[in-house]
Amino acid sequence: MKNFDGIIFDIDGTLAATNELIFASFNHVAEKYLNKKFTNEEIVSQFGPPEDVILKKWMHENFDSARHDYYHFYQTQHDAMASIFPGLTEAITSIKKHNIKLGIFTGKGKDSSVITLRAIDVYDFFDLIITGDDVKEHKPSPEGIHKFMETYNLNNERVLMIGDSIFDINAAKGAGIKSALVLWDDFSRLKYGHLQADYIFNSVDEFQKFIHNNI
Repeated sequence: MKNFDGIIFDIDGTLAATNELIFASFNHVAEKYLNKKFTNEEIVSQFGPPEDVILKKWMHENFDSARHDYYHFYQTQHDAMASIFPGLTEAITSIKKHNIKLGIFTGKGKDSSVITLRAIDVYDFFDLIITGDDVKEHKPSPEGIHKFMETYNLNNERVLMIGDSIFDINAAKGAGIKSALVLWDDFSRLKYGHLQADYIFNSVDEFQKFIHNNI
């Protein structure tokens, strides 16, 4: 008997190694419009709301052109700078075969989410994609998780949130569902390796074995 009726994934650092691309995209427009370069830590400190909110805060009257340049860089450099973590396509395929509802809940905006999910060729696996543009309150608010559960009338005891940061774990706790912390990205392992969650996976192989035993 399967233990889950719904599984929700974060994107950055969870499905795909995108941090390098994100940092480069923000600095691409920062250097052009602000004549400065941000450290990775400075960029991470802005995470929570989607990219457009951050760009508006930084760019003011240059927002429209900076936004265009950001997403153009993000899309054209994606294949060179970002990829799905090896083994996850197989894991997602296995979940889908067992008729479990699959969701995305990410702080990314709609545009970058779609770019990444299509680039790593998993877009069509997901039944519902909830981005930072689709909620009033961003992670760690559980609003996106609630939307997913309400859409498919799921019991919170049978839903799992998979993410790589404290925002994902706290959102899961707020929704009363189980959480899985994934630490297969170097950035996440260094920043969030101390966190506690219902499940912790240090490698995709560990996650694949978990999926095999629980669906």
